[in-house]
Parts: sequence; structure tokens; C-alpha cells
Amino acid sequence: MKDSSVLFPSAQAEQQTRRSRRKSGRIGDWVAEHPALAAFPFVLGAALLLWEGLVRWQDYPTFILPRPGRVVQKTLTMAADGSLLRHTQVTVAEIAAGLLIGLTLAFLLGYWLGRSQALDRILSPYLVASQTVPVVAIAPLLVIWFGSGLLSKVLVTAIMVFFPTLVSTIVGIRNVDQDLRELMRSLRAGRRQLFVKLELPAALPVIFGGLKLSVILAVVGAIVGEFVGADEGLGFLINLGRGVLDTPMIFVAVLMIVLLAQAMYWSVTLLESYLLRWKQHEIKG
Repeated sequence: MKDSSVLFPSAQAEQQTRRSRRKSGRIGDWVAEHPALAAFPFVLGAALLLWEGLVRWQDYPTFILPRPGRVVQKTLTMAADGSLLRHTQVTVAEIAAGLLIGLTLAFLLGYWLGRSQALDRILSPYLVASQTVPVVAIAPLLVIWFGSGLLSKVLVTAIMVFFPTLVSTIVGIRNVDQDLRELMRSLRAGRRQLFVKLELPAALPVIFGGLKLSVILAVVGAIVGEFVGADEGLGFLINLGRGVLDTPMIFVAVLMIVLLAQAMYWSVTLLESYLLRWKQHEIKG
């Protein structure tokens, strides 16, 4: 028996056309859902071309503005000798520890302030006053008190991430529907059940807003702490590059900081989309 594609060439062409339409439709849907990711290669290419063109036009020396190729070369050199990975790991450890401490305290205190109006009135003025002092001014004191090791950087990071998450937690807990809370109490729900089944799911959309800001500030806090006093980390690389006029090293460190911040932000975004699937279904419904 002969192949159907030979007997019916028009049918085969129609099937191929349908497949290509479905494929192009899927690509179009992905671009519509992720416009920033779709535009990234073009934006990056345009930025590199402008960068290269500016250096060639003004004939800048490397210590003023290096070419993109020099930065790539420096990145490969630092990756090969292990220095880039080592300093990046130090900064990541500071960020992770600072987030763990700062977010834990913010969630616990924010929950109790959200539940208790009296406690909020007592502590809020002091919490707001603590945020009026710039972290850059506190960081040198922390380095003096706790040394230039890991602890001072972790404390600076924890201070940076604390307030945004605290505020979002308070707002999220206060936005819980009081009628639903009374309904669960009438059904004899315990404190744990009330928190897990009602308060946490209702507050999560607001909490994630503060959490996204906190993870970005965590990177800033770690770098600020390393600026003040450190002998390793990405902030230390920037200080070192500035001291020896190694501008490509500064660019490498800055690019790694940007990648870290982006990775953490998108990780929180993915976690949000996973935990709040019910909300998306609710909106579509």
C-alpha cells in the first residue's frame, strides 16, 4: 500500500501548515506572557553595541571604560582561577543568613502587630524611628562592634530586609476578613488552624509584595557591609578594583550582583505563582 502522503499531497501540506500555525501560536502566547524575557536578547545586544560604539568613538582607556570584550575576558580569567566563585559564595552566604534572620523576625513581629492594635501603637513609633537612620551610617558601627567577618554583614542585611517584610505582614494580617475569622472561631478552629487555613493564605499576596523588595535589599545590604570592611565578597572585589584601577574587575562584580538580585527576585516570583495558584484560578473563574 502506498504512503498516504503520496496519494494525498494536499492533505500532508495542510497538516504541516496546521502544525506550523500551532507552533507559531505557542511562541506568540509565550512572548505575550513573558515580554521582558522575549525582549532581553535584543535589549542586551543593543546595549553591548552602544557600549562598544561609545568606547571606540571616545577612545576611552580601559581604566575609564573597558570594552565589553575586556570584561568578558576578565570574567573568564576570574572564573578559571576560582576567585569569582569564591567571592560570590561569600556574598550569597551573607545574603542567605541575613534573609533568614531578618525575615523570621519580620514575620513573627508583623503577625503580632497585625493582630494587636495596642501592641502596634506602642512599638510602631520606635520601629519607624529606627528606619530613619541610614544603614550606611550603622554599618561602620556594626563592623566595629562585631568585626569585619560574616556576622556584621549578616546583621546589615537583616536590618535592610526587616522593615519591608514587617510592613507587608502587618497589612496582610489586618486585611483578613473579620467575618471569616469569626466564622472559623464559631466552628471551634484553634489558633494554629486559624493561622494556616485563613490568615496565612489571605495575607500571602500582600506579604509577597514586601518579600520581593526585601530580597533586592538583601543584596544591597550585603554589598554595603562589604564596602565598609571585608576581605572577600563581591563588594570587596569592587573596592579592590577601585584601588588598583582594575575597572573590568568592577564591571564583573557589578554584573554578578545584578545576576544575583535578578535570580532572587525571580525565585520569589516563581514561589509566589506556585503558592498562589488558587488566586489565579479564582480570578479566571
